[in-house]
Amino acid sequence: QVQLVESGGGLVQAGGSLRLSCAASERTFRNYAMGWFRQAPGKEREFVAGLRWSSGSTYYADSVKGRFTISRGNAKDTVYLHMNNVKPEETAVYYCAAAAIPRATIRATMDFDYWGQGTQVTVSS
Repeated sequence: QVQLVESGGGLVQAGGSLRLSCAASERTFRNYAMGWFRQAPGKEREFVAGLRWSSGSTYYADSVKGRFTISRGNAKDTVYLHMNNVKPEETAVYYCAAAAIPRATIRATMDFDYWGQGTQVTVSS
């Protein structure tokens, strides 16, 4: 069973920056896209950013465009989320996800097959 391991969460002040990392436990794991989602208490899990390996195309939620960047790492199946100018309302558990088959879209939870355990990001005001 493939596992996705997130790291890099923590406490950050509003306006600050944070970088989240995600790596697959199996380097032979084949996936077509990876993404980041977040879930605040009492709210549904929402899409943050996604990346297709084949094209390098990236996708973002409107709320994070211009502030967050998803990028691939040097190691295979590693992806980062660079978060800049973070806001208190972005306090949430951030999840990494991977799609095991090609899909037309990579913006919904149903578009992904594997999930990490999540890493807490807390933004203080």
